[in-house]
Amino acid sequence: MENFWQVMNQHLDEIVAVILFGVGFTTLLLHRNLIKKILGLNIMDTAVYLFLASLGYVEGRTAPILTDGITSAEKYINPVPSGLVLTGIVVSVSVSALMLALTIRLYRRYHTLDFDQITLMMKGEDD
Repeated sequence: MENFWQVMNQHLDEIVAVILFGVGFTTLLLHRNLIKKILGLNIMDTAVYLFLASLGYVEGRTAPILTDGITSAEKYINPVPSGLVLTGIVVSVSVSALMLALTIRLYRRYHTLDFDQITLMMKGEDD
């Protein structure tokens, strides 16, 4: 049992990321309100960034900035996960802004944020 808790403690960041992803995914699936769906997607994004950052971090290593003449790769962390996280954050902010703008347009047209009601109203307009 002691070994189990040691493994849990070593991988706590990854476990929290998976739990956050599950919370965001269930929020995305179970709520009908469009704002709550957007928040669920943002929680999922954050979980992925936490997961990538925790995998890229290595205890005892520093950022890959060459100082003091140290050129050995064993002294630095891998910069690729950090770059992916930064790129992902920029993309997710843009996607969130677009989703919120479209949600505002939908609200102005249908006067509701309920996804099912908007779908029914859209189907009624086709007739």
